[in-house]
Amino acid sequence: MKVPFAELKTLHKELKGEILPKIEEVYNNGWFIAGENVNIFEQDFADYCNRKYCISCGNGLEALELSLLGNNIGIGDEVIVCSHTFIASALAISKTGATPVFVDPEMDYYLIDVNKIEEKITDKTKAIIAVQLYGQSCNMNEINKIAKKHNLIVLEDAAQAHGALYKNNKVGSLGDIAAFSFYPGKNLGALGDGGAIVTDDKEVANRIRELANYGSSIKYHHNYKGTNSRLDEIQAAILDVKLKKLDIMNAYRNKIAKRYLEEIDNEEVILPKVNPDNYHVWHIFAARVKERETFINYLKQNGIDTGIHYPIPIHKQKAYKEFNNQSYKNAEEIANTEVSLPLYYGMPDDKIDYVIDKINTYKKVYKKR
Repeated sequence: MKVPFAELKTLHKELKGEILPKIEEVYNNGWFIAGENVNIFEQDFADYCNRKYCISCGNGLEALELSLLGNNIGIGDEVIVCSHTFIASALAISKTGATPVFVDPEMDYYLIDVNKIEEKITDKTKAIIAVQLYGQSCNMNEINKIAKKHNLIVLEDAAQAHGALYKNNKVGSLGDIAAFSFYPGKNLGALGDGGAIVTDDKEVANRIRELANYGSSIKYHHNYKGTNSRLDEIQAAILDVKLKKLDIMNAYRNKIAKRYLEEIDNEEVILPKVNPDNYHVWHIFAARVKERETFINYLKQNGIDTGIHYPIPIHKQKAYKEFNNQSYKNAEEIANTEVSLPLYYGMPDDKIDYVIDKINTYKKVYKKR
């Protein structure tokens, strides 16, 4: 049996009858940028996240960068971020001219260790990025408490956590501002790139909207040295269709994760944990295996695809050579052992059964080596 790591065909087949007419409608209208569909999606997504304002943009990286710039963060500033995350979390900081300051994750949930944040705060620190990694929220109560004490902005990097909850509150509504990616493989994904920022701060929202539009709110009048970062009409229309199904898709992912957590029985495989304060949406099912290459090859031989999120920590990347001599023990441990198991909307029971069976069989194979 072949089991892909992820696939979108099932979802897109189900939604074809709703999505294709929307694309045709945009095509026939002849209005492709900053039109009615963008306005509708921005309002719907703001409502979904329990926020007042949504500004859509070109992609998740730009959403993070614009969120920082919109809060006047730039050259000479420092921004705290977890050392275990996708590089975009740090790139956004660097692109503003600010400096990323890394904090190791804790090992239960692979999220920023709130007990290590304050020791990294200096008089240059302006913000904390709370990366809601793999589909569940950080300890936002503690992060917000620290931020309030030190007068810092809290930016949620929610690129992997559309629809997740923390203490029954939506991810995206938990800090001062939040950035999302709509890359096709996300829980809420476009048919191309896309991103969005949500906030309750009208002044910040207006600034970001100008920054994303060449620094302008009135044509040919430019208040900032802005950029061009926009979600197009077709993608907005597609996302609005998918948004209405997001909770159903997340529930399906939870069904698969529940089976993995309850039925995988292999002492060589460390299963992920769910913080009891969270509703996890399982963008990634991040297990850990000490002899990862052996495990991945075994699954590959049995037709099961896997992923690694992420094999090289940011502070060890060539792009961040200025941090190469630093050590973040937990981030390095996760980078060396993490294996992402197949999990996607529409994954059939027989494939779930097969993955569980082969992982449990690996226990016997491993012991015979």
